[in-house]
Amino acid sequence: MLWIKRIFTWLSIAALLVVFVGTAIFLYQKSQEKPVIYETTQAFITDITLKTVATGKILPRKEIEIKPQVSGVIDTLYVEPGSEVQKDDLIAKIRLIPDMEHLNNAESALEMAQLNLRNAQLEYERQNQLYEEKLISEIEFNKFKLNYELQKEAVRSAENNVALIIEGASAKSGKVANLVRSTVRGMILDVPVEEGSFVIETNTFNQGTTVAFIANMNDLIFEGLLDESEVGKVQVGMPLLLHIGAIEGLAFDATLENISPKGIDEQGTIKFEIKAAVTLPEDSFLRAGYSANADIVLDQREQVLAINEADLILDDDGTWVEVEIGEQSFERRAVRTGISDGINIEILEGLDSDTRIKKQVP
Repeated sequence: MLWIKRIFTWLSIAALLVVFVGTAIFLYQKSQEKPVIYETTQAFITDITLKTVATGKILPRKEIEIKPQVSGVIDTLYVEPGSEVQKDDLIAKIRLIPDMEHLNNAESALEMAQLNLRNAQLEYERQNQLYEEKLISEIEFNKFKLNYELQKEAVRSAENNVALIIEGASAKSGKVANLVRSTVRGMILDVPVEEGSFVIETNTFNQGTTVAFIANMNDLIFEGLLDESEVGKVQVGMPLLLHIGAIEGLAFDATLENISPKGIDEQGTIKFEIKAAVTLPEDSFLRAGYSANADIVLDQREQVLAINEADLILDDDGTWVEVEIGEQSFERRAVRTGISDGINIEILEGLDSDTRIKKQVP
C-alpha cells in the first residue's frame, strides 16, 4: 500500500509541473508582439471638385396675399389649394354683417331724402303749370327744376349707401365689394379660411384677413443660408446644383442671383442669406417649401494626380507622405498639394502614380 501512495504523490507533482510549465509558455507567447504590417497605396488620377453647401428651401419668387375689401362672413369659397386661377377670377363671396348704427343712419337719411323729393316734386309740378301759363319766368322756373333734380340725386345716393351697407354693392357703380377676386394669374397655394369664417377688410389701420395665397409656380427661387467662412468665395452668377430631399435621384440647376450684405446669427454662427433662380425642366413641378441643399462649385480639376487626404501627414514643417523604400520600410517625403474635396486631395509635386505610400492609421 505504501508504494501505491508514493505513485499517486509523484503523479500529482508531475501534473502540477505540467500545468505550471504550460501556463508559463502560454503567457510568454501572449507577451510577444506580432509584427505590424502596414498597408500601402498609390496615387491615382481623378476629378476633384471643391464645393460648398448651402441649406434652404424652394419658394415662389412672388407670393400674393388676397384680402377682402369688406368685413363679414365667408359665404362661399370657389377655389382650393392647387387650383389655377387667372386675373379677376372669383375666389370667395362674403356675406356682409352690417353695423346696425350705420344701417339705421343710412335708412334715416334715405327716408329724409324721399320726403324732400316728394316736396320738391310737388313744388316742381306746381311751378311747371305756372310756367306753362306764362305766369312766371323761365329763370324762376329753373330754380325749382334744379332743386327737384338735386333731390332725385340725393335719393339715389341714399339708396346706394343703404345697398352698400347691406349687400356690398350699388346699382350705380356696378361693382360688388363682397366678391373677392384674384389680382394675378397663378396657383392657389393656401386658403387659410373656411366657409363661415369671419374676415376683416383691409384698411389704413388693419392689414385685414388673408383669404388666399397665390403664386406663379413656374418662377421659383432657392433661398438658403451660407456660412460666413464660405460667403467670400462665391459671387453672383455662379451655377448651383439643387438636391431636394423629397425628390430622390433628381437634381435641379440654379443660378445665384443675390448674396445678402448683412449676416444673421444662427445658433452662434454668422450666416448670410443667398437667393438663386431655379431652372425648371419641362413637365417638372416643385412644391413651395421643399427643403433643399445647394452645391456651389468653387473650383474644379479634371484628371489630376491625387491621394486620399487621410494619408497626408501635416505638421509645422509642412505636408508629408511616407514613401515605401523597401519591404515595410518607409521614409518621409514632402509634397505640395492643391485643392481637396474633403476625401481626395490634389498632388502638385513630390509623387508620381508608381510610388507606393503608407496608409495612415486613424
